[in-house]
Amino acid sequence: MKLRGKGKLLCAGLISISLLFGSQAVMAHSSDEEDGTDQKNVSIYIAGDSTASHYGEDRAPRKGWAQVFDSMFDDKIEIRNEAASGRSSKSFIDEGRLDNILAQIEEKNYLFIQFGHNDSKSNDPTRYTEPFTTYKSYLKQYIDGAREKGAYPVLLTPVERRGFTEDGQAKPSHGEYPEAMKELGLEEQVPVIDMSEKTMELYNQLGPEESKNLFMWLEEGEHPNYPEGVSDNTHFREYGAEQIAKLVAESVYKLKLQLLHSHLSKELKKEFSY
Repeated sequence: MKLRGKGKLLCAGLISISLLFGSQAVMAHSSDEEDGTDQKNVSIYIAGDSTASHYGEDRAPRKGWAQVFDSMFDDKIEIRNEAASGRSSKSFIDEGRLDNILAQIEEKNYLFIQFGHNDSKSNDPTRYTEPFTTYKSYLKQYIDGAREKGAYPVLLTPVERRGFTEDGQAKPSHGEYPEAMKELGLEEQVPVIDMSEKTMELYNQLGPEESKNLFMWLEEGEHPNYPEGVSDNTHFREYGAEQIAKLVAESVYKLKLQLLHSHLSKELKKEFSY
């Protein structure tokens, strides 16, 4: 992937090391958090696009990963899914959606921030941002807003679209946006969950055919909501949403995010510990 500006100085090892140091501010330190005693419920607010947002039964089996994220935790963690279809880091703010979150979010809550799919739409000035300039500046508003309220921001690079090369390898679809977000994470000392990389790895594990089961690929007559069928390489069906949410949960565990990692389900903690 081509890097620009400060991005040229980053290598994979430096990113990994820096993200670990960046996560220290929200890692668990107290015995109370480890055993879950005397902890009030913690809310995770999700700011994102259609890959995370909620869908009703009329759109089934389409689901965003944040729609099923609550199943990864015990009842001490509440998911407040504010992701909205079609939004970019810019339009989400311009529509007042970030202000709405900041009016509700409390100290020691979390704000998970995932944009990139719609930021690249250069033909739409209401949504377009440039990776290493305006994209970063808009994302910083989420970080600053969360911190001002005493909440913890976490950046998530955009999940990849399903796409493969002729030799069957998953290919990236978001250009410089993931690298720009990782660069911002280093600068602001904010944990970054690299969902672009993680979803690429998942798609490669599954391959071109089996990976269709993650997405809204339906045959004609397979589901009453899509009688003519659909071939969608961007949006997830329930199984896909669960797999993506599980990847996010695994990063919560490995980063040891304070107030969250000890409240993952027992089954997931056991699985992630290996």
